[in-house]
Amino acid sequence: MKALLCLLLTFCSVLPMNANSPPAPDCVVLLHGIGMRSYVMKRLESALRDSGYRVVNISYPSRTMAFEELAGTYLPAQLQKHDVASAPHLHFVTHSLGSLLVRKFIQESRPANLGRVVMTGPPNHGSTAADQAKENDLLRKFLGGNLVRLGTGEDAIVRTLGPADFEVGIIAGELPVNPVFGRVLAGKNDGAVTLESAKLEGMSDFLVVPYSHTLMLWRSEVVDQVRNFLQTGKFVHAQP
Repeated sequence: MKALLCLLLTFCSVLPMNANSPPAPDCVVLLHGIGMRSYVMKRLESALRDSGYRVVNISYPSRTMAFEELAGTYLPAQLQKHDVASAPHLHFVTHSLGSLLVRKFIQESRPANLGRVVMTGPPNHGSTAADQAKENDLLRKFLGGNLVRLGTGEDAIVRTLGPADFEVGIIAGELPVNPVFGRVLAGKNDGAVTLESAKLEGMSDFLVVPYSHTLMLWRSEVVDQVRNFLQTGKFVHAQP
């Protein structure tokens, strides 16, 4: 009897303590656009957390820190702080400038556990609205040096970035409610970025929604489509 008890204790001691523990969840990092903070991504944060993801909603100094420093130093430090490398898959959901930020980060420091990326309103080929805005002293002062580089000039951020070599779905708006910039953009646009500028070579899927540049982040359809892409690698398109 004593020998049997010892054998049982030995067997139990080699069993993994977490044998019945659920697997670690995938992590989703949210990155807002220029002049914003993490609050603008709050609806997405709540919805994705309810869907079982570990969500990291990052605020970054988009107005005061140079783009290259944001991508090369600030963002990697934030990701390390939140231990995103331990997640089975690391996904990104971005808006506007945040989309360029994650493109630069992946280009320079591609994570080993990189999953899928969803971009909303991304100026992937620069924005002529930003070209126009830099001529406005008030806007240039408020939005900082990265505003100029969101445009299409020689020092534009997009000139340093290549095509996508990762799974990315892009959501673009076509409701130009911005009375200042909507009329200076050629073609359908969301008030800041045209549909053509939002597209990216190598993208996995592309979806157009009837919303404006920032308000799209709060629309149920957009939230649902973000979840669809993270789960399946594609959007749900309406039948023609």
